[in-house]
Amino acid sequence: MNTHAMKSATLSGGFAEPVFDAQGVFRAVMDAMARPGKVVELSGKTAPPAPLTPEAGAIALTLFDHETPVWLGQKLAVSPAVADWLRFHTGCPIVTEPDEAAFALASDAAQMPVLTAFAKGSADYPDRSTTLIVAIDTFDGPEMLTLKGPGIRDTTHLSPHPLPIGFIDQAAANHALFPRGVDMLFVTAGKLAALPRSTRITTQGA
Repeated sequence: MNTHAMKSATLSGGFAEPVFDAQGVFRAVMDAMARPGKVVELSGKTAPPAPLTPEAGAIALTLFDHETPVWLGQKLAVSPAVADWLRFHTGCPIVTEPDEAAFALASDAAQMPVLTAFAKGSADYPDRSTTLIVAIDTFDGPEMLTLKGPGIRDTTHLSPHPLPIGFIDQAAANHALFPRGVDMLFVTAGKLAALPRSTRITTQGA
């Protein structure tokens, strides 16, 4: 890609209707967080540089600003165009350490750091933790998660794929930190689901 094309890619790819699109994405994120495990339709179209997905890009344009430090997963960090696109459209600073991030973007769940590497908040400020936005392939994966907790009547199920390595044990440790801990948003083609720190996550039958 030549310099002109790279600059064009950085400047383009945002929301067509910024206020309207951001409002729609914000409502979807809030709905997903309030009802863990529910797969929510995600509107708001973006066209960020690969490997950042349109869905992750839409959430970034909605939630990131100049006061939200952002950490990029390995495959995203090696693409200067991704960081340039995020900075241009949101003003967010890019950080190199996971525990410095208000938000983290990952395009490869298998290569993610463990959840404990991210900011978990403190007893006085549990909200000062990282929200992870993880791009996956599907919500019809082979491993079914059983979810319990606030926003869930009895239990519900979710099958995001792929999952981070050792995810069940990591999720249990993260839940044990509540009200501290990280929140997770999984995104795939036009869809979103949330696993907040308040949710107890086990495998089916556990």
